Amino acid sequence: MAFPDTWYARTAADRTVRPALSGHEVADVVIIGGGLAGLTTALELARAGLAVAIFEAAQVGFGASGRNGGLVSPAFAGGDAAIRARVGEAEARALHRLSIEGVERLRTTIRDLKIESARVVPGLLSLRRFDRADDLKAHVDDFAKLYGYELHYLDRTALAEHVTSPRYFHALHDPNAFHIHPLNVVRAIAAEIERLGGRIFEGSPATGVQLSGPSKQVRTAGGLIEAPRLVLATGGYTGSLVPRLKRAVLPIATYMMATEEAPELIATAIRTRACMYDDRRAGDYYRLVDGGRRLLWGGRITTRAADPAGIARELRREMLTAYPQLADLKTELSWSGLMGYARHLMPQLGEMHPGVWHITAFGGHGLNTTAIAGKVLAEAMLGESDRIRLFKPFGLDWAGGPAGLAAAQLTYWKLQLQDRWRERR
Repeated sequence: MAFPDTWYARTAADRTVRPALSGHEVADVVIIGGGLAGLTTALELARAGLAVAIFEAAQVGFGASGRNGGLVSPAFAGGDAAIRARVGEAEARALHRLSIEGVERLRTTIRDLKIESARVVPGLLSLRRFDRADDLKAHVDDFAKLYGYELHYLDRTALAEHVTSPRYFHALHDPNAFHIHPLNVVRAIAAEIERLGGRIFEGSPATGVQLSGPSKQVRTAGGLIEAPRLVLATGGYTGSLVPRLKRAVLPIATYMMATEEAPELIATAIRTRACMYDDRRAGDYYRLVDGGRRLLWGGRITTRAADPAGIARELRREMLTAYPQLADLKTELSWSGLMGYARHLMPQLGEMHPGVWHITAFGGHGLNTTAIAGKVLAEAMLGESDRIRLFKPFGLDWAGGPAGLAAAQLTYWKLQLQDRWRERR
């Protein structure tokens, strides 16, 4: 399976190609999926001394983990109100503390492994497209009080120091958030797992599994591996191998584009190195890369992968509504990828059968959530904590199949209309 042509792939620091499984192997834990969820879990287990084996159908970082927006900030896609409604105030706060911990965990991993190619850049600006600020100021106060977490409110005058745009009225600045080159981080974590004795098999899609009994089995075209524990970490590329898992995950496509090098033109619009995310419920996210020479812009979702070039034209239209001065900025590359979403919009992790664990549905959450979920899952497998109980209310609910995909698309279109109406008021 060819690796997608993305800006991340073109600037990858590690192009290692690993062999496929051949023959009969044994391990302490087998993980299916070589994205950040599977690799983070594997790293924690390998550090505990377990013999870990990872299957990846394509190459490490092939899916969403290697071609996303690169944003690391404390958040869940489900939204605070929906989470509180399902689990209550105390558990909702505990989940958010985990999200904050996830930011620090990924930062620590990058630092400890000396991943210079991560290209860490601090800061996130959450931008508002309509003129209201009382709730933003209250949010700053609440986060300081509840979590000791620092956010800063920016009015239009302060915001103008960072961007020149007719569309943005207010912003929140999160100095603790950061953005990275996600593919380089994923590949560096894979290398560390191998250094600790773990094995990674690429080009090895699982063709069959045995989930029952004391020894789990995973078969590929080239061989068989056995282990007492199995982890399913397939995300938006979840196939029919385990029907219960497939029924619980909606594969949603999202899109990104990278512009040409034009630092002087870009600087007429954007002068901050912080990542930016507008507060639309169907929002865009973007950031400068290559030291400000290029702009990465992401957004849009569809329930079927669309032509990336066509989507890039839509992304450009959004870019130009915010920054009309960038009309001459050319798009050099565009790509898409599948994210896994659950119906309840929260990550899914737990033990679906004795010795069979799942960790999936990280669409829209940010890389910090994936990182802390891998740590929490490893703690549960090692018997070190029961923090995984916080995710129990967000189980493998049926996602609705084709009807669920249609509903997701209709919901997205509805949110777009609501955003436009709100901005015209």
